[in-house]
Amino acid sequence: MPSRRHFLAGSAAAAAGLAALPRPAAAGTAPADPGPAAPPHLVVVLADDLGHGDLGAYGQKLITTPHIDRLAAEGLRFTDAYSAAAVCAPSRAALLTGLHTGHAAVRANPAAGGQGALAAGDTTFAEVLRARGYRTGLFGKWGFGPEAADQPSHPGARGFEEFYGYIDHGHAHQYRPAYLWHNDTKETLPAGTYAPDAIAARALDFIDTHAAGPDPFLLFLAPNLPHAPSEVPDLGAYAGRSWSQANKAHAAQISLLDAQVGAVVDRLRARGIAERTVVLVTSDNGPHEEGGVDPDLFDANGPLRGYKRNLYEGGVRVPLIAWSPGRIAPGTTSDRPTPLYDVLPTLAELAAAPAPSDLDGLSAAPVLTGTAALAPLHGHLYWYRDEQGVTARANGQDAGRARQIAEAVRKDRWKAVRFAPGRDRTAADSAWAFELYDLAVDPGEQHDVAAANPSVVSSLTALLRASWTDTYVRRAWGLTAVTDASASTLTTTLANGTARPWPDVRVTLPLPSGWTAAPSGPTTAASLAPAGP
Repeated sequence: MPSRRHFLAGSAAAAAGLAALPRPAAAGTAPADPGPAAPPHLVVVLADDLGHGDLGAYGQKLITTPHIDRLAAEGLRFTDAYSAAAVCAPSRAALLTGLHTGHAAVRANPAAGGQGALAAGDTTFAEVLRARGYRTGLFGKWGFGPEAADQPSHPGARGFEEFYGYIDHGHAHQYRPAYLWHNDTKETLPAGTYAPDAIAARALDFIDTHAAGPDPFLLFLAPNLPHAPSEVPDLGAYAGRSWSQANKAHAAQISLLDAQVGAVVDRLRARGIAERTVVLVTSDNGPHEEGGVDPDLFDANGPLRGYKRNLYEGGVRVPLIAWSPGRIAPGTTSDRPTPLYDVLPTLAELAAAPAPSDLDGLSAAPVLTGTAALAPLHGHLYWYRDEQGVTARANGQDAGRARQIAEAVRKDRWKAVRFAPGRDRTAADSAWAFELYDLAVDPGEQHDVAAANPSVVSSLTALLRASWTDTYVRRAWGLTAVTDASASTLTTTLANGTARPWPDVRVTLPLPSGWTAAPSGPTTAASLAPAGP
């Protein structure tokens, strides 16, 4: 039996949070009627440093990716999808929370200011889907700290019912680690265990566990492939190539990632749930050049300029493929500019789940379901870069300014990239080096047209300034809990941070066997209004 202190501090609050949200019927937990069809299972696969041109579906010629290419042929391929940042941690925070890097809690990799963390007020797509009754699992790289259990930035506190992988950003750089985390526990691995294989196996187990269950599931598979170092058990088809060892292993990493995606899809088919599942495959930023890997050998950024760490298109434009037989038309493409902070509202709409209303992301669900004209469009996209890591190619693209604060914005055909004078983000606009590109005729960003378009420069500068907030105050969403272990009390507050009322709200507290509890206030409400602007 769990201790009273541990139960009140952790598991009770999580269970109450799921039960507290509005239920239109006994089997559901969302405030909207999903209609006659059951909500879909959802699978999100997030690669680590996979470039826009690293997949055959996006023009790759040297590395084979048949499984992902098949998903693109049978589904939807986005041509203008964007990571939210040019490096891992801020990109992943934005993906999870639906906020761009002018608002998100984590805006830089650890080297720029310590290990980033999510807080209790950072609502993730896993929390939103748990409120809808989804079973949620994360397998792979989390990437935020601290590396400890029972804290707000742990995956379990941010909506993931099951977690297996790396908590800490730096730990995820190890392909044969001594341990991986399983929920709140470090599990020692047999010597030599290749972590991506172990992670993929747990992800397949998650599908097996929940495929026949009454509840839909969210599987978030986030392997550290093909991040440096280029380590892989088998070079496979690339062993005989005349490339360097790093390049051969890098190619094998990408093919292994492809095989893992194929295994997930095969398992969905074997369990008879492929037609009820939506699969998204994407990457957290552009291609890396670390550990001796040559992205130019593979044309990993295609016709685009830049690499990981650059705010040019090659650093932030990423592959995004959506697949769902019978739901997504095969062989379709979309040029809707779609940043990965759209994932949260997209998943929420697909699941009829109560998404927060204070997001930067907009739902792309209509694009997936064949009504692209109904999909809302962004007025602009924003990126922020605060990076202390330097690699040669990326620094060359930045003209030696890789360590300077940088920002970028895309509005329609225009893309602006600007560099602060050093590391002072508050410097006067006139002190920044401003570049302007017309993506309609120059997607490779080779011709700076700022001097010829002063009015565009002025308007985009205003957008850049307006997109940054030192502290982005969130509307309360869902259930929060404050415990007093000495008094054996759990005080809960339920806030509707969405744009519509929640009907038939109930707060219940599932208890371990042998425990009793008595409410000290109302546990039901006919309706809970939105919490305000």
